[in-house]
Amino acid sequence: QLQLVESGGGLVQPGGSLRLSCAASGSTWDYYAIGWFLQAPGKEREGVSCISASGSSTNYADSVKGRFTISRDNAKNTVYLQMNSLKPEDTAVYYCYIAFPFENWVPNYWGQGTQVTVSS
Repeated sequence: QLQLVESGGGLVQPGGSLRLSCAASGSTWDYYAIGWFLQAPGKEREGVSCISASGSSTNYADSVKGRFTISRDNAKNTVYLQMNSLKPEDTAVYYCYIAFPFENWVPNYWGQGTQVTVSS
């Protein structure tokens, strides 16, 4: 059974950095896009970043461009989100997801989320 486990969240001061990790296991198909959404209190889930199955293409929300970097290590089935210059408005639960080509790249598989709090 496919599982996604996020880690790396925590409390950080404004201007600080965190690196989130998401490890995938249990998939019999190793060609997938993987990315991150966030959900802030009282708000809808929104996309942060994603990386293509090959790793050659990445996308970022405008709010994080230049501050966040997504990468993947296919040997470890892990995706990373390096978050720099964090702002209080980045505070949210961050979820990773996987999307398969045979499911039209719809993000159908999600982790449990990891809390990121940016506060002084």
